[in-house]
Amino acid sequence: MTAAAVPNSTLSRDAAKRLVRAGLATGVVDFLWAVVLTACYGKSQLKLWQGVASVPFGKGMLDGGLPTAAIGVVVHFGVAFSWSALLLVLLMRSSWLRGVLASPGGLFKVAVVWGPLIWAVMSLVMIPLFTGNPTTVNARWFIQLVGHVFFVGLPMAWGLSERRRS
Repeated sequence: MTAAAVPNSTLSRDAAKRLVRAGLATGVVDFLWAVVLTACYGKSQLKLWQGVASVPFGKGMLDGGLPTAAIGVVVHFGVAFSWSALLLVLLMRSSWLRGVLASPGGLFKVAVVWGPLIWAVMSLVMIPLFTGNPTTVNARWFIQLVGHVFFVGLPMAWGLSERRRS
């Protein structure tokens, strides 16, 4: 059955399920990656999430304790859902991209482009736009670039992939 033959409510329900699956999977996996990486760097978990909150809401978030860290976690999941929604729209509009995702190794093919693209746009455009601070491109930046393949791109591609029912 083609997408044109499926009622819109079915497409909407399927798209919503895939978006929730991708947003949650990406948010959780990337959350864990951020926590582990922050621990490896010997940095504060509280400051990590306050820093995330400070991007859209300003430097005052860095001094707000647990409440602002919680806001940072919410922002983190909002970003995960936003990028998942964008990829879902692209998948719904591009039969070529759907074919790539459905092909052998398709999850990795999409992840290897989409994950680093997200990191590049966020770190080089969005964060500097909000904060007014330029990005420092160093070894840690490249660790994030590669990590985004596995801890952002893969869970997002997995979550948005169409699952075949047996």
